[in-house]
Amino acid sequence: MPRIPRRTEVISEFKSGGGKVAAVLPIHYSRGLLRSFGILPVEVWGPPRVDVSYGGAHLQPYVCSIVHNALSFLKTGGLDIVDFILVPHACDSLQGLGSILLDFVRPKQPVFPLYLPRGTRGEDVDFLAEEFRSLYDSLSELTGKRPSEEEMLECIRREEKADSVLAELHERRSNLDLDNMEFYRLIRSREFLPAEVFMEIASKVLETATDRERGGIPILLSGIVPEPMDVLNVLDGLGAIVVADDMACCGRRLYPAGLGEDPFVRAAERIVHAPPDPTLGSPIGERLEHILSLAEKRGARGVIFYDVKFCEPELFDLPNLRKGLKDAGLPSVTVEVDINDDLPHQTITRIGAFLEVIE
Repeated sequence: MPRIPRRTEVISEFKSGGGKVAAVLPIHYSRGLLRSFGILPVEVWGPPRVDVSYGGAHLQPYVCSIVHNALSFLKTGGLDIVDFILVPHACDSLQGLGSILLDFVRPKQPVFPLYLPRGTRGEDVDFLAEEFRSLYDSLSELTGKRPSEEEMLECIRREEKADSVLAELHERRSNLDLDNMEFYRLIRSREFLPAEVFMEIASKVLETATDRERGGIPILLSGIVPEPMDVLNVLDGLGAIVVADDMACCGRRLYPAGLGEDPFVRAAERIVHAPPDPTLGSPIGERLEHILSLAEKRGARGVIFYDVKFCEPELFDLPNLRKGLKDAGLPSVTVEVDINDDLPHQTITRIGAFLEVIE
C-alpha cells in the first residue's frame, strides 16, 4: 500500500504552501467550502492518549471521551498549529464544547459553531445552506477572500469525486489485499488529506484489487470511531474481516453528490442526504433498514457496535436497533470503550465469543 503521510506532515506541507488549516470536531461539515478559502480541514476525533484532567476541569465526567480529549488536547497546545476551529453541533456534548470555547475557555484561534438540521426535508437543506452562508461570511471577514460561486462549486465537485473514490474502496473492500488496520488507516486518511492527495493514494490501491475475495468471518462494524484502533488488530487476529461499515467517521461519510448549482445548497444537500445517522436525527427504522441492506449486500454475518462510552445519540438507538436486527436474524454485540484507554481484555473476550457464535 502507498505510504500515507501523517497529519502533522500534511499540515506542515499545506501551510508551507501558503494555506491555512481548520481543526474540525466531528462530524458533518462542508470540506469544499473550506477548501475554496484555501483552508484544509483536519478532523479531531479525540485524539487518544492525552491527559484528560485538563478537559475534566471544565466538563462533567459523564461527557464522552471524544469531547474530553479534544478539549484537553487544545488546552495542552495540541491545536496551536491550526488557524481556525470549527465545531459542528452533532450532539449535546459537542454543542456544549462549542459554547465553552466561545464563552469560557477561549483559544487563540477563531471558533465557528455550525448547527446541523435533524431531518431530510427541503427546509432542512435550506437551514443548512444558510448555516454555510453564515460561515462563508465569517471566513470572508477574517481572510479578506470572497470565493466566487464557480470556485466553490469546483471545490465541492472535487470533494464529490474524492467521496466517490472512497465509496469504491468500501464497495471493493473484500477484493483488496489489506488487513483491517491497513484498510481503516486508508479510509480514515480522508479525515485530513487534501481530496486530490487522497484520490491519488486510493486510486493506486484500487488498481491492486482482484476478483478473489479476502477470507475471514465477515462482519459489519458500527459506532462512532474505531478508537482505540487496536480493535482492528484484534479482529485480524481473530480471523474477522470488516466487509461493511456504519461508523460515524467512515461509512456515514459517504455523501452523495449534490444536485443544485447554488454551492451552498449543493453542499447542504450532500450532508442532509447522507446515510442514516443519529447525529442527524435519522429515524431508527431508516438506520435499521440501512444496516440490514449493507449486511445483506456485503455478506456480513453479524454486527459489532463499537461505541464510545456516554455517546447519547448512539445509545438511544441501540436497544431498538439491536431488537430489529435480532428479529431479522442478524446477530449483534455491543461494546463500549473510552478512546483514551487501552482495549480492555474483557472487550477482546466479548468480541471473540461473538465471532465464535457467528462463524
